[in-house]
Amino acid sequence: MAEPIVYVVDDDEAVRGAIEWLLGTVGLNVRTFGAGQEFLDGFETTDAPGCIVLDVRMPGKGGLEIQQELKARDCPLPAIILTSHGDAPMAARAIKDGAYDFIEKPFNNQALLDIVQKAIHESQALIEARRQRDEIGRRLHSLSERERQVLDLILQGKSNQEMAGDLSISRRTVEVHRANLMEKMAAGSIAELMRAAFAVNLIGQPTPRRRG
Repeated sequence: MAEPIVYVVDDDEAVRGAIEWLLGTVGLNVRTFGAGQEFLDGFETTDAPGCIVLDVRMPGKGGLEIQQELKARDCPLPAIILTSHGDAPMAARAIKDGAYDFIEKPFNNQALLDIVQKAIHESQALIEARRQRDEIGRRLHSLSERERQVLDLILQGKSNQEMAGDLSISRRTVEVHRANLMEKMAAGSIAELMRAAFAVNLIGQPTPRRRG
């Protein structure tokens, strides 16, 4: 996996510099921005893990607006909100909207380091889960129409004989399609197939079946 990147967005140059120095002491790659729109214009979602440290109050777009934009972009990097004294309601709103955590200024160096490291680990898990979902999606796309129909029936708990009746084909043909789809899905068992289906929210959403 790529090297983690921590993005720091704060209009206070002294705060940006302090955080960049602090994270640099533990070898983290840090990129700083002095304005929310500047960050959004230059940010692109990649496979690199990391997190985004956002000041809740900035001229123009503040941390909560940036967080909403990142959410709309389906960004997998957790957001850590920096707040000042008296910003508790805003911090609560940020958490409700999906922020990973918040920390008050002036912050404790070790507390910030701990939160950032935990957020990076969280992003690694999120990115890996997304990679697995994308891979499962590619495998699903490789299935023929008939293989997908058989898959849907397997997920409904149907036996080979029941599938043959539902699809008006022979049991032997069902077995061939079943073997082919298991290979394409890289599933060594029905349990593995079920886990893959859960990962992409496939169970309970079968595709329409046509006879023939």
